[in-house]
Amino acid sequence: MAVVKARDQDVALLARLLRAEAEGEGEKGMMLVGNVGINRIRANCSDFKGLRTIPQMVYQPHAFEATTHGYFYQSAREREKRLAQRAINGERSWPGEFSLWYFKPTGDCPDTWYNQPLVGRYKAHCFYQPTSKECANIYNTY
Repeated sequence: MAVVKARDQDVALLARLLRAEAEGEGEKGMMLVGNVGINRIRANCSDFKGLRTIPQMVYQPHAFEATTHGYFYQSAREREKRLAQRAINGERSWPGEFSLWYFKPTGDCPDTWYNQPLVGRYKAHCFYQPTSKECANIYNTY
């Protein structure tokens, strides 16, 4: 069962984001991007207050660099749609389990990002989850 509402076009939109942001990280890397996106919708805190839908999350200003590149606008493929649906259904794994931010540094992961602590790295991407002071709700979403 879905943890956020999603129409077919929302699944396809999330699938396009997964591919554009992390195709080179393989299926798990793309799933972790999905985790962060779904967490942003469900957490309702920090920079993500008021996000309720996948389109709001994907197109939030300055949220995802991939939305500024043509590759993002190609049609979603079945593989990525399946991954997107798994994220929508609530499947999560470390280090994306409670993360609200990730990025791909040129070197080591900084200890903090947007004043939130590093939780871990998967391949080229560093993941950051909020403190309970910043966003207690993220720890109550499942």
